[in-house]
Parts: sequence; C-alpha cells; structure tokens
Amino acid sequence: MNLTMREAKAASGSAPAMKRPFIRVTEVWVPSEDGTLTLKDGLYGPLDDFERVARETRFAKGEGLPGMAWETGVPIVLKDLVGSYFKRGAAAELAGLTCAVAVPVFQGDTLNAVLVMFCGDDAEHVGAIELWHAPPREFEMALVDGYFGTADVFEWTARHVNFVKGSGLPGQTWERGFPVVFANLAAPRFLRWEKAAKVGITRGFSLPIHSPQPGVHVLAFLSALATPIARRVEVWSVDQEGHGLALADGFCEQAGLLGAAPLRLALGEGAIGTAATSGIPQVSATLAAPLNAAAFVSPFGVRINDSINRGLEYLRSQQAADGGWGPPTGLVLLSLLERRASADWNAQAVGYIDMSPEDQMRVR
Repeated sequence: MNLTMREAKAASGSAPAMKRPFIRVTEVWVPSEDGTLTLKDGLYGPLDDFERVARETRFAKGEGLPGMAWETGVPIVLKDLVGSYFKRGAAAELAGLTCAVAVPVFQGDTLNAVLVMFCGDDAEHVGAIELWHAPPREFEMALVDGYFGTADVFEWTARHVNFVKGSGLPGQTWERGFPVVFANLAAPRFLRWEKAAKVGITRGFSLPIHSPQPGVHVLAFLSALATPIARRVEVWSVDQEGHGLALADGFCEQAGLLGAAPLRLALGEGAIGTAATSGIPQVSATLAAPLNAAAFVSPFGVRINDSINRGLEYLRSQQAADGGWGPPTGLVLLSLLERRASADWNAQAVGYIDMSPEDQMRVR
C-alpha cells in the first residue's frame, strides 16, 4: 500500500490558481549510523528558514517530535510547537506552523523512518487530525488525541464517540486494514456528518498505522472543501499480478474522484514505486514522468475524451466528396488538429504530425 499527497504543478505557475493546503511542510527523518535521526528529505515550499533549521538538526531517540515518535512507536499529534518539547518552536512560529503529526514507519520492530507533517491554521482554514486506537481484544476504537483548531464542537463529539470495526471512517479503516478515502463526508458512511458540516469539514481520509505497540492505530485527516488537507490524495496498492502498483482510490481538488482511473506504476518507479519497495516515505519537489503524466487523469476526463473521439468519428463519416464539411470545415479541421493525445488533462494536441494517415489526408 502507498498513500501519496501531491501538489501538482504547485511551483510551475502553469496550473490554475490552487487552494492553499492545510499541510504546509512534509519531512522524512531516517536513522543514521550514529544512532540519531537525520533529515532525508523534505518539502518546505517558500519556508526556506524553517528548512535551513531542519537540515542543521538531529534527533536522538526520545528527543524532539521525531525522536518521541520513534521512542513511543505510535503517531504523535503535537498541538503546541512553541511551549513544548518541540526543538524548532521559534522557527515554526515564524513560519506560521501551528501543529504537527509525526508518524513512525516500522518494518517489524525496526524503524525505517519518521514522517512529519506540519499544518497551518488561520481564520480561513479548517482542518483536523485525529489519532484513534483500539486496544487488543477490544471491540471499540476511541480517540487518543487530535488537533481540531477552532472546531470545538467537532472536537467534543470526537472525544465522546467510539467506533466499532466497520463503522465510520476510523472503523472502516480498522476493518479493511487499508487507507480509506471519503471525498464527501455524508451520512450514513460518516457518522459525525452533522457536526462536520457545521464547521465546514467535508473531506477525509485515514490510514492504518503499523506499530510495535499492541492494538490497532488509525490516523485520520479531515478538511474543508475550500481548504483541503492536501490538493491531491492517492492510494496505491500492489496489482493482482504482484509486479506493479495500481491506483486504488483518491481524490484531486482539480480532477475529482480518482478511483476509476486506470493508472499503473512499476515497483521501484518514481517516488511512489520507490516507497513501495524501500518501505521509506518519499518526497519529491518535482513530478517527473511518469508521475506528472498521471497527475491529471480522472474518470471525468476519460469520459470527456471518449465523447470527443465519438464526435470526431461522426464528423469523419460526414465528410463530403469534395473533402470539406461545408461552412464548419475550418472548425472540423481545427478539432482534428487540437485533439489531445489522451485523457490526460496535460496531454499535448496531436497536431498534424501525430495524426493518423487518414486524418492527414482529410486535413490536406
């Protein structure tokens, strides 16, 4: 299983204006030869000063947020970055970061990495991070901790509700042992939908956390439509043949639901394939092919592309003996030239060179 959170074209400036995500910074810390955690990589956006401090910092086991996650063996939601054991509090405050969640990634009892995500909250941003736990042999899952910003009523509800296996977002994740995406937090799947609607929370996803500690842990992210946790969330799983990865679920703030998109990656290919084979979270500031090629394919885009192709096929059948289509001839030729090569929103127009020989004859 792989779960990715991408900000497609965030830095290029060629994409339409995007909503500012709740997650502002992502870091991957890995054990080093001297027994401390060092920064492997990170995404900081414009927060250069915070990145500089991170690259100058190391954490022993039990030290700072990454070190505490390593020592406890479970995710930690830290709501106070200034007056706590967090070592970079002053830098976080200057960067406008208000909370963080550290997720230890284990292979058996061995720590592979600690993934740390920092969030920012303000008057316009609504979001929540929840950590749920079911002790061994227990039938219900309860909230361990969470960050809710100004959503006091929603926090109160979370602290006074339990989930059985298969119930609600945490319970479904518990039952499946697999990440769950709720692109629309509505009844009956999301049991707290009324309280969520009151504070503007509309989306959610959660993932099971492997831990050497007993019981089951689930980490959930909730956000508003206007202020998403991330601009794009994808869940990848090993395909039926066991040779590659297939997109299993997800949503994109631009492309919509992604679950039906026929996307594949080889094991070890790109950041996603590398995460699958290494067991270490990967971050990348650029979406190189093939990830960029997959970034804007959606079921809606596939339907649009199919409709365009059916329309062009009809126009081909209506071509007159003189080679034209009457008054719309210019528009038909333009449609043939501007047809995109695939359902990818970023696909290039085929143009004359990449047309079929039959269409080249029509254009000539």
